[in-house]
Amino acid sequence: MALKDDIKKLLEQVGDLKAANAEELEALRIKYLSKKGEITALFNEFRNVPNDQKRELGQLLNQLRQQAETRISDLREQINEKCQQSNDKLDLTRTPDPITLGTRHPLSLVREEIIDIFSRIGFTVAEGPEVEDDKHVYGMLNFAPEHPARDMQDTFFIEKEIGVQKPTDVLLRSHTSSVQTRVMTSQKPPIRVLCPGRVYRNEAISARAHCFFHQVEGLYIDKNVSFADLREALLYFSKEMFGADTKIRLRPSYFPFTEPSAEMDISCNICGGKGCSFCKGTGWVEILGCGMVDPNVLEACGIDSKLYSGFAFGMGVERITNLKYRVKDLRLFSENDVRFLKQFESC
Repeated sequence: MALKDDIKKLLEQVGDLKAANAEELEALRIKYLSKKGEITALFNEFRNVPNDQKRELGQLLNQLRQQAETRISDLREQINEKCQQSNDKLDLTRTPDPITLGTRHPLSLVREEIIDIFSRIGFTVAEGPEVEDDKHVYGMLNFAPEHPARDMQDTFFIEKEIGVQKPTDVLLRSHTSSVQTRVMTSQKPPIRVLCPGRVYRNEAISARAHCFFHQVEGLYIDKNVSFADLREALLYFSKEMFGADTKIRLRPSYFPFTEPSAEMDISCNICGGKGCSFCKGTGWVEILGCGMVDPNVLEACGIDSKLYSGFAFGMGVERITNLKYRVKDLRLFSENDVRFLKQFESC
């Protein structure tokens, strides 16, 4: 009786069934108990068994199915118990692994380093709104309404009525000097602040320019502040940021809100001052503008210019980042290309 032999063979197999996990157990259930399983196939053959053998073979088939169901049920309980024990030891506060870690943006790295350097000599951080009014961006900084210096910065104006202001009175700040005017009108000297933030100018986007960028400006106001104080503060910053051998030079310049004014160059840290393509063979690289706060600005902000004096400076964070990391295209800073950002993981 071939059917009887097949039943006994499966009975032996079912008694030895093993499964290490839920996937293996499900595979066993499908193999033996599914509609196309081996036990179901034997029940289909049972239909052709002679009547005098059906009693015996029917009992064996039922025994086989019950044993298979019992064995699979026992294995399921064992696996569930093992999973429960494993879950009891699982620390649900752990971060899933593997996980791809991000990194800080290079502009954030440089911005924090600038702030850290100046904080060592007493500067604190002050912030202000990016959507500003003409008064704080230009008016209080010695920009007359028709002053040609306004053409130096192509401004984004907001074409919307806000309160009693005219549409042209509301704009995206073109420099963080607006934060300085807010600080000077709300605090009494001595004042020693850094004003980091994003600024906007209507410029064509290219490898060397963008319609938005980042600045860090500084302001120090107290009694008897001199241009020598300004020079020493900037020399200290340059050596801390670019190395102890860094040299600086100050060239006369013009800004409406400072007098006298200067542009500051540092010795090129790429070629060591010998001349290269980055410094255009001069050995010097311009990094910021600075000067003594114009008395008119102090008076406009309610500070007695006969009693107090001060200096101010401003630098582009992208410019400093280019010098530190030699990034040739400014557009890379705002494109969020993971391949570019991953280069700064170790910084």
